[in-house]
Amino acid sequence: MKITFLVIGKTDTGYWDEALKTYEERLTRYIPFETEVIPDVRKGKRLTEMQQKAREGEYILKALQAGDNCVLLDEKGKEYTSVQFASYIEKKMQIVSRRLVFVAGGPYGFSSEVYDAVPERISLSKMTFSHQMIRPFFAEQLYRAMTILRKEPYHHE
Repeated sequence: MKITFLVIGKTDTGYWDEALKTYEERLTRYIPFETEVIPDVRKGKRLTEMQQKAREGEYILKALQAGDNCVLLDEKGKEYTSVQFASYIEKKMQIVSRRLVFVAGGPYGFSSEVYDAVPERISLSKMTFSHQMIRPFFAEQLYRAMTILRKEPYHHE
């Protein structure tokens, strides 16, 4: 199984990219992992929120492959502790044969088409974070899950 982290657009600041790269490098010691960036919507500033979500939704759905197991990172999704998330990942590793794809939407979230196509959702917090901040936060939690599964000392209870 390979884990793909699908995100919309580049980040505006380098420190979020650096933080993400740190955890990407750590993760590859445990599992095949890649971040796939969908380009920003062209002329996005001229579009309404709904139009931008619709366009981003088209790009997201186009990026998914047959056989992918897809999960949206969404504020209304199921919440887990880090240990529960590790257990969730362990189960996914047993049943997903190709790609496990986690999707972080753009600044306005997901279109109704994406919600219809991808019923599984996880929330990283009840708080709202920028779509740029969520990238290293998610990668760190995935790394933490791997260390929990390997009983390594990174996570403390």
